[in-house]
Amino acid sequence: MTSLSEKPVIAHGPLVRGEPSAFEFSAEQLSGLIESRSLDTFYTFGGLRGLERGLRTDRNTGLSVDESSVRNHEPSATASSVDKPSHQPHHRHLHLHHHHGTEQFADRRAVFGNNRLPVPKSPTVLQLIWAAYNDHVLFLLTGAAIISLALGLYQTFGTKHSSSNPPVEWVEGVAIIVAIIVIVLVGAGNDFQKELQFQKLNKKKQDRLVRVIRSGRPQEVPINDLVVGDVVHMEPGDVIPADGILIRGHHIRCDESAATGESDLLLKQSGDEVADAIADCRDTKYLDPFVISGSKVAEGLGSFLVIATGNHSSYGKILLSLEEDPGFTPLQSRLNVLAKYIAKFGGIAGLVLFVILFIKFLVGLRHSTSSATEKGQDFLEVFIIALTVVVIAVPEGLPLTVTLSLAFATTRMLKDNNLVRQLRACEIMGNATDICSDKTGTLTQNKMTVVAGIIGTEEFSDLEPQTDAPSRDIPTTAVLKPRLHNYVKSLIVNAVAYNTTAFESIADGNVTFVGSKTEAALLYFARDNMGLGPLELTRSGYEVVELIPFDATRKCMITVVCLDDVNGYKLYRAYIKGAPEVLMGFCGRTLEEPTKGDSVTALTASTKEAIRQKVEAYSKWSLRAIALCYRDFEVWPPNRAGEIQSDTLDLEDILNNLTLIGIAGIRDPLREGAHDAVEACRRAGVTVRMVTGDNLLTAQSIAEECAIVTNNEDIVMEGEEFRRLTEEEQLEIAPRLKVLARSQPEDKRTLVRRLKQIGATVAVTGDGTNDAPALKAADVGFSMGISGTEIAREASAIVLMDDNFSSIVKAIMWGRAVSDAVQKFLQVSRPIEDTMILGAPADRLVQFQITITFTSVGLAFVTSVASSSETSVLTAVQLMWVNLIQDTLAALALATDPPSPRVLDRTPDKRTTPLITVPMWKMIIGQSIYQLAVTLVLHFAGNSIFSYTTTHEHSQLQTAVFNTYVWMQIFNLYNTRALGNNINVFEGIHRNWLFVGVNVIMIGGQTIIMFVGGRAFSITRLSGVQWAYSVVLGVLSLLVGVIVRFIPDSLVERLFAGMGFIMGPLWRLLRVKIE
Repeated sequence: MTSLSEKPVIAHGPLVRGEPSAFEFSAEQLSGLIESRSLDTFYTFGGLRGLERGLRTDRNTGLSVDESSVRNHEPSATASSVDKPSHQPHHRHLHLHHHHGTEQFADRRAVFGNNRLPVPKSPTVLQLIWAAYNDHVLFLLTGAAIISLALGLYQTFGTKHSSSNPPVEWVEGVAIIVAIIVIVLVGAGNDFQKELQFQKLNKKKQDRLVRVIRSGRPQEVPINDLVVGDVVHMEPGDVIPADGILIRGHHIRCDESAATGESDLLLKQSGDEVADAIADCRDTKYLDPFVISGSKVAEGLGSFLVIATGNHSSYGKILLSLEEDPGFTPLQSRLNVLAKYIAKFGGIAGLVLFVILFIKFLVGLRHSTSSATEKGQDFLEVFIIALTVVVIAVPEGLPLTVTLSLAFATTRMLKDNNLVRQLRACEIMGNATDICSDKTGTLTQNKMTVVAGIIGTEEFSDLEPQTDAPSRDIPTTAVLKPRLHNYVKSLIVNAVAYNTTAFESIADGNVTFVGSKTEAALLYFARDNMGLGPLELTRSGYEVVELIPFDATRKCMITVVCLDDVNGYKLYRAYIKGAPEVLMGFCGRTLEEPTKGDSVTALTASTKEAIRQKVEAYSKWSLRAIALCYRDFEVWPPNRAGEIQSDTLDLEDILNNLTLIGIAGIRDPLREGAHDAVEACRRAGVTVRMVTGDNLLTAQSIAEECAIVTNNEDIVMEGEEFRRLTEEEQLEIAPRLKVLARSQPEDKRTLVRRLKQIGATVAVTGDGTNDAPALKAADVGFSMGISGTEIAREASAIVLMDDNFSSIVKAIMWGRAVSDAVQKFLQVSRPIEDTMILGAPADRLVQFQITITFTSVGLAFVTSVASSSETSVLTAVQLMWVNLIQDTLAALALATDPPSPRVLDRTPDKRTTPLITVPMWKMIIGQSIYQLAVTLVLHFAGNSIFSYTTTHEHSQLQTAVFNTYVWMQIFNLYNTRALGNNINVFEGIHRNWLFVGVNVIMIGGQTIIMFVGGRAFSITRLSGVQWAYSVVLGVLSLLVGVIVRFIPDSLVERLFAGMGFIMGPLWRLLRVKIE
């Protein structure tokens, strides 16, 4: 340790180029202090006072809101020019310059940077293009296209041509290259759009407000606006936004596991305490004034001085050293595996086709009269068509569809007040079967108002007259207010003002209270009826010597203040507020005549019973009851003072012989739409359960009001009773348990685990720090964006930006929309029962893509093998256009359908339910048969059917096959929009303009190809009749879809069951590999 007799000197160089330093420390010095966490360096810097002075700030009033620039002023000694730093507030004249048009805190930002955390570097456009092109098959196809182009150029410019055979052999090679470029650019464009959407979501995830002191007033500012020198408030549940030094605090304990790996909670001491210990040569081994960004406040309240932000903070440095990879969602991971297997099957099909065509090519060489160049071109065509079949079979659209669906859904969900932090939550939420919801702020409005209560022996009520409400002989607040003695009003004001973590905020000239809604309700009541003035002014009257924050286990909050007695000795008063059923047991007295003076009287058993009955009545009226008490001490801490500094605080040391001030009945109205939202969940097969800290009667009243409890079979239980049950008993009652009142956070996690044990997919809402375990245990955790702590948000998968239960219903709809998009386009492996179709073939194939893959590969295979010239009816360039339709355009169209209200009319799928259904199998098989039958009949029998005899007519027929095939895909895309046996394929199409746009592109692209494609696409202009039957045969795909949907599912299931004896073992083998 540095000798205290030494006076170390800090070297200060210019921090702003060309100007003297405006501050006594550089960003690197302060960052080094945090990184080393050296108490020697901290003391060398002058302790907290030295930092305060060197950073031109004030620990009590914070920064000035008018500050723009800070100019260097009087020559300063080093920050440590005194042996022992003074701990009194350092008042000084700061040389602050205010200029209109100058950015606030401009010099601070220039020297120390802003508090924007580094974000992962986004890929460049060239990197996206390379990622889309980086495929072995495309490499081979490019090589073949280049060779084809070279041979074409040789034939075009190196050989003679007749007037009837123009020199255009190079066109096919160019067309293939252009098709590859289009596919790569479209894929890169999709990836670019996806990156932009996820960047917006990530930016939104980092947006939050932090509470600071500026110009002596508490206010909330965006986390990115935090600067070095700010004084930041911290309380349980906060995630520390920047590095700093603790100014003052009450039992601050931080969880630094995410920042440093330290698993134990670390107790923090103020900078002044640490400086004192160093100056007095005391042991400093366990002293720690450093507040680390990214760590979490587990206990206590306090404030700290910001000394490092953004990239200079410890959390920022960690982020800079990481290349964050969000990884794949479960569905994407399974799809990638399945895609590899489908690609292998495509490779086998291409290889078999190449072998057959190559053998035919070799056999044909014996009698061929073509030149060597022409033979090379023929072989290249065989090679290209085989490669193109592989390109068609490789399902690039599988992962693309899921990615697009998730990107689209998460972006739109944000508009519905759902901020998705984990993509997998989108997939899972659609199949949620149970929702364990909080009451306050989620089902209710969280707009609390004191509407009834007891003050000593007096009672008041502002409730409307009703059958079970208080009678009109009970005075209203307005009637009772002037009758109360001033001492009683002052007592209520102090009990409310000191024992709170809320603060005043001024917006548009209106003074509001920011913080806990319950505390805000009490403050509004005290301000409007008891004479509470400016909150900070009231709080400045007495020194706060102890503050024990509210805890879900204790169910109370305690603040101890020092009252200066007129006789010269000190009196300590503890103000306590909390649950009446907890505090009433500790109360021995109450105010005797609150309208006459400060006298108190014993709280008899009969009086306690009367109060208990009144609290019970409040609960039946859906009011939250809060008890206000106090107790005086001659010394503080009391006898067992050591316990207060530890984790084993015994409340009986403080909560004994309390004086009851009164009971406040607080109304929190049910949210508008909460009842409808719960009913919508019931209709969707989702069970809503209420898990709350409120008492049983209040919880049951709200649950009945919003239709969570609907019959006598529903179970309503308190957390204590639930904890006493064995695991088997908990599992037995879990399906019928609808309300868990007076619950602790561990009760919520236990309930989640029991529900998951019986096969439920569980979503949970939580707003407190202690809710984090339950949020993590759930399949999907919802945290509150308004009232939730930062720790709860970090533990959740989705943040409810408006704290509204109705937004959870929107999340269910979007989750099912993602699932539906996947069903429309694909199917992924998942284990199912042996009674499932095809002997458990839950290998989720492709509804639209499998149809087009079967037909295009089958058509190319059959026609090329049957051809005497080894050519397919669909050329390589035509197949590339079809590939663009099936992989990219279809993904765009099907992945962006918004959810229909009808998605809530079905129950959620079980974990073991495959995405592909019997109606989907019917559509795949029916459309494949129809498309292959039409195209093969046209190809092989078209000349006979239409009496075509000339070469031109034959060429037109081959073009008509291609045209017909594409139009069948265009109209089959509409068939896939309707899942199940719904025949209305146009439902909601007006709400998906992207689907309409994709159809316009496909129709426009096909029309242009048919009129100007020429040699590049190997097509011939069609007549009006040929156009007519091409389009009509395409439209008939819709009729085939209707017919298929009328085929009974049971008939298909019996057919599949019979096939399962043959296909089952193969499907099971493939399923195991994919899993």
